[in-house]
Amino acid sequence: MIWRTPQIKKAKSAILRYGIGLASFAFTLVLALVFLRFSIKLDLSLLVVLALLGSAWYGGRGPGLMVAVLFELATVSLRNPIQAPWISLVFMEFNRTALMAILVLLVSSRKNALEQLAKLAAIVETSDDAIIGATLDGVITSWNAGAQNTYGYSAGEVLSHSASMLVPAGRQEEVPEILARLRTGEHIRHFETVRLRKDGTEFNASLTISPISDRSGNVLGISIIARDVTERRDLEEQLRQSQKMEAIGRLAGGVAHDFNNLLTAIIGYSQLALQGLHREDPLHGHIKEIENAGTRAAALTKQLLALSRRQVLQPAILELNLVVGGIEGMLRRLIGEDIHLTASLDPELGRVKADPGQIEQVIMNLAVNARDAMPNGGHLIIETAGVVLDEHYAAEHPEVRPGPYALLAVSDSGTGMDKETQARIFEPFFTTKELGKGTGLGLSTVFGIVKQSGGHVSVYSEPGHGTTLKVYLPVTDELSDAVEIPPCSVESLRGSETVLLVEDEDIVRRMASQVLKMNGYVVLEASNGGEALQHHARYGVSIHLMITDMVMPHISGRELAERLSPWHPTMRVLYMSGYTDTAIVHHGVLDPGTAFIQKPFTPDGLARKVRHVLDANEPIADWDALIQPGIPPA
Repeated sequence: MIWRTPQIKKAKSAILRYGIGLASFAFTLVLALVFLRFSIKLDLSLLVVLALLGSAWYGGRGPGLMVAVLFELATVSLRNPIQAPWISLVFMEFNRTALMAILVLLVSSRKNALEQLAKLAAIVETSDDAIIGATLDGVITSWNAGAQNTYGYSAGEVLSHSASMLVPAGRQEEVPEILARLRTGEHIRHFETVRLRKDGTEFNASLTISPISDRSGNVLGISIIARDVTERRDLEEQLRQSQKMEAIGRLAGGVAHDFNNLLTAIIGYSQLALQGLHREDPLHGHIKEIENAGTRAAALTKQLLALSRRQVLQPAILELNLVVGGIEGMLRRLIGEDIHLTASLDPELGRVKADPGQIEQVIMNLAVNARDAMPNGGHLIIETAGVVLDEHYAAEHPEVRPGPYALLAVSDSGTGMDKETQARIFEPFFTTKELGKGTGLGLSTVFGIVKQSGGHVSVYSEPGHGTTLKVYLPVTDELSDAVEIPPCSVESLRGSETVLLVEDEDIVRRMASQVLKMNGYVVLEASNGGEALQHHARYGVSIHLMITDMVMPHISGRELAERLSPWHPTMRVLYMSGYTDTAIVHHGVLDPGTAFIQKPFTPDGLARKVRHVLDANEPIADWDALIQPGIPPA
């Protein structure tokens, strides 16, 4: 029969071979389209190779070539990069040797892909940042080691759970808002918020959250990269606080400088007027009130200078235990009978180098602050101890240098403070007291004194559980070389020496000149450095003492002393100022051998200081060594 002839059989065989090739191509292409439509992840190149293998194995190179060409056209039209290097191999003769080569290439390609995936997985797993995968509903699907270190949960504890378990109760509203934005394909970068650890503690986090999309742009899930930025935020807050304190300090220092000039005149003239009045005189009481107001204002400016760290310190080698013991009686009277004071002092405590008057002020301010926190009485404990602040502590507090410190801790059983209050307690004029009950300068003064002394202050408090303020001062190996200055009698304050008085503030200069003349001195007055040099050239007298303001226009007090010293080698110099100046003061500490009087000063204080400087046994300063190179004396 005709269909049994060899020609028919050959035709049927060809149809069968090419039919199998077309069928394999159609089946694979339909399956690939289905997978792409439903976003099912599968290596499509594997399907292509299987189709080629099937058609070429059975049908030979003819069907294999046809299937390869059809697949090439299909992948170009679909813009689907499933073309692989082995597609071109179909042009080889598809015998069993060629098929083995294709299999080797396939295995090698998949091995390389797996190696790349392994490298990528290692990068993710070893990252310090928390890298988390989740569904569009917020269900966690992947969790790296960085996430475990950051949040405290192991992968088994969080997988298949909602990511909202990592969000504090007060921020749960963030979750649906973020998920809604991600569903639209939006990327959220460097979103700073607060997240929750396994132990219940919160931390500042910076989040980068991105949608995971397929090739068609459909969002399949989300990736979250979380970084703990608590330490960075703390450092930024410390920097902001430091800058704020510096700005306020500059303002306060400038105000205090000008105010001290006025107070010098107010207090000085008040005391001069009181010297000429009997106590029964009606004016005596009025002028006394003026003096008292000036004295209180002087104390206020002293606090302003302390918080601005522009006061002049005269440090000495101290034992904190002796300082505490010396004012313990005063503290008991200050805090009242309803507060029990306990002093626990370390007998092995090292010495510190600080201004004794300022350290007493620190202790008193801390005690007063503690007293005000215990309106119904309580316990006040003052402790000293030797401690070492290590590199780890210094890393968290950049202003601290590692090393041994003497600790002064003042603890109370008062009302305590919350975190927000603790963050502001050292700010000038910040107070939790009622209006008119405090200036808000007590703790800011403590902060300024301790910082200027090279120390560090920290606070620990909880609402209802009291407060502990700790002052750390560097320990020194220096030995005390202080010499007691015997008090001067009124008669010994007088003198006949020639004094050059240089002060650009007229009212201060007139008051000081009057005090000096009343005590028998010959006074040459000058309002600035240039006028002082003219006096030297005009009178040609020997100047025993020059009293000069440190900060003046054109010529500073230090430069004036350097210019006059070659003609008056035995001249002594007494500097006066309302705040520190780098000419004779470095980091708030006087240069050795420098005589200084702080404004505002009283007439009696000025007279005693002048007499002390003139009668001092210390050698005259080596002016030649003090003159700066290149600045010849005028």
